Amino acid sequence: MNSSIIGMEGETSPSPQADLIKDSDQANFVQDVIETSKDVPVLVDFWAPWCGPCKQLGPIIEAAVTKAGGAIKLVKVNIDENQAIAQQMRVQSIPAVFAFANGQPVDGFMGAKPEGEINAFIKKVLDTHGGDDNSQIDAALEHAQQAFEAEDFDTAAQVFANILQALPNNITAIVGLAHCQIAQQDLEAATATLALVPDESAQAPEVISLKATLELAANPVDETEITNLSKAIEKNPDDFDSRYELANALNAAGRKQDAIEQLIYIFQKNRDWNDQAARKQLLTFFESWGPTDEDTLSGRRQLSTALFA
Repeated sequence: MNSSIIGMEGETSPSPQADLIKDSDQANFVQDVIETSKDVPVLVDFWAPWCGPCKQLGPIIEAAVTKAGGAIKLVKVNIDENQAIAQQMRVQSIPAVFAFANGQPVDGFMGAKPEGEINAFIKKVLDTHGGDDNSQIDAALEHAQQAFEAEDFDTAAQVFANILQALPNNITAIVGLAHCQIAQQDLEAATATLALVPDESAQAPEVISLKATLELAANPVDETEITNLSKAIEKNPDDFDSRYELANALNAAGRKQDAIEQLIYIFQKNRDWNDQAARKQLLTFFESWGPTDEDTLSGRRQLSTALFA
């Protein structure tokens, strides 16, 4: 993997990924370290609660592993509670860190180290024992997505940004970073990130969906408008103009199924109204939501049913 993915400056929040950084013990060491290292390198940090240098090293190594975005994992072992493991590894002093790959210890160091040396050590392990670039990128993307789903937008954004340093045209990372920026209400940055999309990928479903999300974020919904339009169709269910406007307002509010319902009603009542405006607007919605979106799939089923009713 490009070293920039490992060496980006700045602190990160702890990873939400359950097994990226974990504590282990005698019962789970084989699975957590030996077996896991057959798929991805694992660092083992031997520490103790009374050890001052351990407390200095811990946050630094955790941040470095988090930056690696899933390309390497960290297992922490308290030697006070797991003396047998420490003896087997011949730990003479702590902190002591060992790197495992393919089920075997391959490197290590003792004592607290500064951030730069920790990053260099991880890079060395990955350059020698890491997977190929594609597998590391996939692991980083998965880690970033998990962080995003856990609403840890700082971590997700940093990992996506790290990936883009190595692969500037990676669409998944571009879209992911922009969604993080939208979630953090930094719409200016999200717009700049969207501009990184190569021309040949401009019509990709995830890019179209991102554009719709950004537009929604940039144009807050007027709930009063929704209320007024809803009252208008309560008085006259066949007020198609109000229903059409309501559908657009509901879509802007993220209420996609409600928007579909309004347009399907118009189409069922008068499919030729305003030159089939209801059907055409539904297709526009589906395009902006993306072909695999659950609401797109549901809406297409509803439109098909209405077509052949």
